[in-house]
Amino acid sequence: MRKKRLDPRVFKVPIDRIRAGYYSDKYFTRYVKVLKLDNRHPRVLYQFFPRKDAIIVGLDEAISILRYGTGYYRDEEKADSMFREILNIEREIQAVAYDYDRMRLEQLYKKKWDLRERLNELWVDKWNEIEVKALYDGDSAKENEPIMTIEGDPAYFGYLETVVLGVIARATSTATAVHKVVKAAKGKPILFFSARFDHYWIQATDGYAALKAGAFGVSTDANADYWGVESMGTIPHALIAAYDGSTSEAALAFDRHIEPHVNRIVLVDWENDCIGTTIKVLKDFYEAMMGRRFVVGETDPDPIIGPGKGRIWGVRFDTSKSLRDRSVTPKDESSLGVCPELVWKARQEFDRIGAKNLKIIVSSGFNAEKIELFEKLEVPVDAYGVGSALLEEKIQITADIVEVNGKPCAKYGRKKGDLSRLEKVILD
Repeated sequence: MRKKRLDPRVFKVPIDRIRAGYYSDKYFTRYVKVLKLDNRHPRVLYQFFPRKDAIIVGLDEAISILRYGTGYYRDEEKADSMFREILNIEREIQAVAYDYDRMRLEQLYKKKWDLRERLNELWVDKWNEIEVKALYDGDSAKENEPIMTIEGDPAYFGYLETVVLGVIARATSTATAVHKVVKAAKGKPILFFSARFDHYWIQATDGYAALKAGAFGVSTDANADYWGVESMGTIPHALIAAYDGSTSEAALAFDRHIEPHVNRIVLVDWENDCIGTTIKVLKDFYEAMMGRRFVVGETDPDPIIGPGKGRIWGVRFDTSKSLRDRSVTPKDESSLGVCPELVWKARQEFDRIGAKNLKIIVSSGFNAEKIELFEKLEVPVDAYGVGSALLEEKIQITADIVEVNGKPCAKYGRKKGDLSRLEKVILD
């Protein structure tokens, strides 16, 4: 059964800017210009491949760019002038929007869309004259293995090489990093907490790549945009600070005001005492919810543990790698941060007081290597939150012409690879 690709419209491709070469390296736009002016229209086979083993994502977005960007303007000078005018209008819209001048905004938007309509009338669509074959997002590929090919006249799509390579490289890098931690976690959920470590423009691509590679959840709505799923998160340190450093008060306020279906996950390292803070939160939460006294070791906390409103689903340990939690025996650097001893002691104590169903989520400094260690030692973690480590992987994607007019033609050291895994792209 053929796998499904995402609808090209999902990616919100900035069509005018793509077609104008706004994001393309100048040498690619000039290469296409030369071909057009010299009336040279060979049929070439472009081949794309990763420079090391990877989980490939970004292909559907690349296909979207090709779908809307393959072609040419019948009057390029006129099109360029109109595009520059659109850019100027967009800059003015940006300025006027801050002043909330509705009348002027309506005028500018109308002018912009009139221009876009006229610009689109100049566009000659050549998508149906090229053939694209590709793997699917989420597929694995070996170093130098072809992941996509484009066959057709490069005068219609050659200028897109920069953006096509870029979207595949970024998403593939993120997906490959996520796959490594997912594999290391051996089925335990991975929470993608990387949004704060990069520009917000990239969140949708990163979130899509993370989920495609097996992440359990993402932290922003933009991360979840292409999938249409809901983002997730825990109680942050900032909320605890706003309640005068009281984790219990922050947790109770969160429970009062956040949607009932959201699982309550409490950050418990504010006082560098994850176990003690957790027990205090359970006590205070129980007394607030149940209306009666909680005695540690005697009262069953299970009624306020679980999913949704009025209960605590889990706690998150986020101790800095420069600190040692109060419950941990001082020794070398292995006792700093969220270490195995902390989690073992916490699980033992939580179970002792009846909180066996309380989940433990760990974060701060986790990467594939640290997760592998925790799993090797059978540390009782329920989920891992991973942040900056998921943006450190860099996978280069390269493209080469390997055939011209049906005959081998490639730079020294390159050749047509095995294309048997690629499937022809058919868009509805």
